[in-house]
Amino acid sequence: MTKALLFLSIFSSGLAFAQEDLLKDIDTITTHTDASQPAFKALQIVTGQSTKLAAKKEWYMIVAHRFGDVSAGFKDFFGLDNASTKLGVIYGISDGLSVSLSRETNMKTFEGAAKYRLIRQNENFPVDIVGYNVMGVNTEIDKDTYPHLRFSDRLSYLTQALISRRFSDTFSLQLTPSYVHKNLYEPTIEDKNQFLAGVGGRYKISKRVSVNAEYFVNFDNHSFYKNPLSLGVDIETGGHIFQLLFTNSQINSDIGYLTNASGNWGKGHIFFGFNLYRVF
Repeated sequence: MTKALLFLSIFSSGLAFAQEDLLKDIDTITTHTDASQPAFKALQIVTGQSTKLAAKKEWYMIVAHRFGDVSAGFKDFFGLDNASTKLGVIYGISDGLSVSLSRETNMKTFEGAAKYRLIRQNENFPVDIVGYNVMGVNTEIDKDTYPHLRFSDRLSYLTQALISRRFSDTFSLQLTPSYVHKNLYEPTIEDKNQFLAGVGGRYKISKRVSVNAEYFVNFDNHSFYKNPLSLGVDIETGGHIFQLLFTNSQINSDIGYLTNASGNWGKGHIFFGFNLYRVF
């Protein structure tokens, strides 16, 4: 674990020398809170989405990695032998609308998403409100397991309202009511329709580093899957945002993360990982 953390830290720090600082707006030191600045510097708080959007005509490339269960110990090199990876792209159609496409190895899931600003925090309104909609396609399931499988059975949907407030230059908080619908599900361990409520926050500890946390309560689970709880550190380098994290959900996809967390923090069954964004 120590070796992995050291390697990732050196890797992210080394990128800083060759890139322009694209996020200096959020790092400018002021004597008061500027509500026009984004509540979060990354597009995700940890794994869940934040109210930050890609700017108009910006392209983002995303690489998200979740290693295996760290409690497996040295046998699996603290989870590094069992990893799940997500690759994706995001494009800003306008400053208030972006679209994305991603693919994750876990359950071989494709997700297409739209993220759009509804209201911006300002002197007359206390919060940012952003909508987020996802359609997922699980390509792992097959007709050998489900003989009457149709394409529509592979589909699942997520709708979220992202509601954040930048309280100060160092602290931001977000509430995330969420709804998930799955066309194919196992009724003994989950529901077809699931309602969740999430809370997440960011606390800035230096010009380029913040600590983040998020937690979602699933009101419709059957105690088989866990409520996702994640802790992370954001490191800003030139042109990149690098997020190191620990979570009880190995799944990177938005829908899978919220509804299929399997780890137990109390028993040490957690997953180490990172998110890397590159903006063009």
